[in-house]
Amino acid sequence: MQKIAFNEGWKCYRTGHPDGAFAIALPHDAMLLDSKSENSPGGVNTGWYDAQDYTYEKQFSVPDEYSDKKLLLEFEGVYRKASVYLNDRKVAFHNYGYTGFYVDVTKDLVFGADNVLRVEVKNSDQPNSRWYSGTGIYRPVWLHVYPENHIRPESVRITTLDYRNPRIRVQAEASAAGQIKVEILDTMSGDGAKGMCIAEVTKETDGRLDCELDIPEAVTWMPEHPYLYTCRVTYGEDVQEERFGIRMIECTPQKGFCINGERIILRGACIHHDNGILGACAYEFAEKRKVQLLKENGYNAIRSAHNPCSKALLNACDEQGMLLMDEYVDVWYIHKTRYDYAGEVAKHYKEDLKAIVDRDYNHPSVIMYSTGNEVSETAQKQGIELCGRMTQWLHKLDGTRPVTCGINIFFNFLSSMGFGVYSDKKAEQAVKDAKKKKAVGSEFFNTIAGIFGANFMKSGATLYPCDLKTKDAFARMDVAGYNYGIFRYRHDLKKYPKRLILGSETFCADAYRFWEEAKKNRRIIGDFVWAGMDYLGETGIGSWEYKDYAPRFDNGMGWVSAGSGRIDLTGKPLAEMKYTRVAFELDKIGIAVVPVNNTDKKHSPSAWKMTNAIESWSWNGCEGKDAKVEVYARADHVKLYINGKCVGKEAVKNDCRVVFHTKYHGGVVKAAAYDSGGRLIAETSLRTAGEETCLTLEPEQKAFKEGELCYVRLKYTDKEGTVKPLAKGPVKVTVKGGTLLGMGSACPYYTRSYLGDTADTYYGEALAVVKPDHTGEINIFAKSRYGEAQTVIRPAEEG
Repeated sequence: MQKIAFNEGWKCYRTGHPDGAFAIALPHDAMLLDSKSENSPGGVNTGWYDAQDYTYEKQFSVPDEYSDKKLLLEFEGVYRKASVYLNDRKVAFHNYGYTGFYVDVTKDLVFGADNVLRVEVKNSDQPNSRWYSGTGIYRPVWLHVYPENHIRPESVRITTLDYRNPRIRVQAEASAAGQIKVEILDTMSGDGAKGMCIAEVTKETDGRLDCELDIPEAVTWMPEHPYLYTCRVTYGEDVQEERFGIRMIECTPQKGFCINGERIILRGACIHHDNGILGACAYEFAEKRKVQLLKENGYNAIRSAHNPCSKALLNACDEQGMLLMDEYVDVWYIHKTRYDYAGEVAKHYKEDLKAIVDRDYNHPSVIMYSTGNEVSETAQKQGIELCGRMTQWLHKLDGTRPVTCGINIFFNFLSSMGFGVYSDKKAEQAVKDAKKKKAVGSEFFNTIAGIFGANFMKSGATLYPCDLKTKDAFARMDVAGYNYGIFRYRHDLKKYPKRLILGSETFCADAYRFWEEAKKNRRIIGDFVWAGMDYLGETGIGSWEYKDYAPRFDNGMGWVSAGSGRIDLTGKPLAEMKYTRVAFELDKIGIAVVPVNNTDKKHSPSAWKMTNAIESWSWNGCEGKDAKVEVYARADHVKLYINGKCVGKEAVKNDCRVVFHTKYHGGVVKAAAYDSGGRLIAETSLRTAGEETCLTLEPEQKAFKEGELCYVRLKYTDKEGTVKPLAKGPVKVTVKGGTLLGMGSACPYYTRSYLGDTADTYYGEALAVVKPDHTGEINIFAKSRYGEAQTVIRPAEEG
């Protein structure tokens, strides 16, 4: 089988306006091209973009030598309602925007001549999502060329039967009877890219292969050591290869969650599918970077919320040892937005879940499936039955992984009484006037939580009716997914002695409490904070923003992202990330400061923000002003020093966070943590930047390899490189030797386009993403009110 990239040579245009066509390469997000307006039907959900319908076309030829082959086009992801035409004949339609699909084009191709592939996507029927979806062919496309007799796509499955004495099962399905050969290759042992064959078997089959192989002394796949093998399956002229890891999952009340017999507590983060200023585009390097950032900052698990992730993200998780919970949908049969997927789930969940399992099965990083998120259907008899059917179907498709579903315990109860439930009347009003629309479902409950605070949901979840409205659905899954239900953990562990509990969605401030509870009880298997990285859409839900950057606090026009990440939209870890690392006992101490120029000023409200403190002591012009300093430490007490003078001492109780109220004085602020005997545990400090301000360009990587993107951080700093958060002003960038893909800052309120060449800074920083044009060096130039800067990124040397 040949797998040919099919991502170059496309053109795109607004559907019905072919005269406006322009050249593009995939992946592509057309929604970034759309205008924004106060009356956008997507509103806060999608960042106020007026989503339109787009058409993609590609002219191509296939040589005559392929006329006796079978050819399939693979679309990894198209948002949404994709109609595929080949030479003006409709050959496929795919509704769901997050599952991939194959199109057999063998009979409709003209060999040795030009063919025209056209893909029409429909996204103007808004609202259809609660977050920024993007529009178009936002994941890669491939042309698969098979011989007449071949192994069926995604039919090769590798299952670990024993990890102590490594033994695997290999299954495959061919188009006809014949001999099938299986080879296990070790490509990570240093014996070259092709790898050394360490096990093999050849069998005559009726078209279905099912065999077992011992792999003596094989290395197991673990998060801290993600060792991968390659399974090569040969059937006549057809050769297919699948990577896999030797690992087994156990998830039991006695042992908790285990990989290869070792208990692992899931330190998880929820993520959406977008890549910040790149929109929905699933560039392979962007997906790898996302996983790397989360891994480096202490997370060992990701929840793909609220839809299946990309293949690139799956591969990155395999390679980096990141565990993954892959989620199906955000709705079942009750709408949350007027045109969402709710009307299709009951009809299509079997084929959708099969597509997910077929794609995920060989990925050792995938440890769990989730059938949905905050689906209030789980409070109804019909929904409880559907929950059970989906769990059973997943067990039939894949008996090696547990199944969960994220349920907002308190809001399940409220929705059962009619609060926040979708109706066509509300939807019609939303379309007529986005500014006056009534929020429903999760958006309604999120709004309430923003008003009343985080404890509103957590305390509400402890009410007795909440148990009644969730227990039957929880009984129909392997792991009970608690969205914001941490106050129930101890009670439910006693009441339901066989229940496994997963914090499928949680607040940052609960990290310490979760970790302490999980260490004591194996049935608490993990926690997934909302959210690990900031994302587009669901505007302002996790943001504490001042008037400096957000002139309005209603999350209206101008707001574009949620502001809800422990890592911001550009990939920068925030103080909340430092708190989380201390809570998880990965770091001993951290220090951060609430922006001193706004210490006591009002900010936009959110339940999803624990703190807006910044790891900086550079607040020029704020001498003598009130300052709020936060210290994160697992200690008996903490002392704070400013320029060598102790200005406070605080005991650390029932958490790892203390707050000091003091005055700002430039110089050095230091925090020191002590045990009960007064012995120093750890200390850390921040230093004030110098007076002079300059523009600094800081590439995230010194050199790039073929296919990689280049991320360049734009900063206002002093001469030593210390960021100055109060320095503001736009930065304009030009690139030689590359294409500027995206330009912007982490500010949730952002009125510029991410497709422009100029970015406004946010607390002294912005980001540019560049795609190399070829293998030569890239020169990046930047101008600002604080001067100019230049940097060069060179291709990596082969070796």
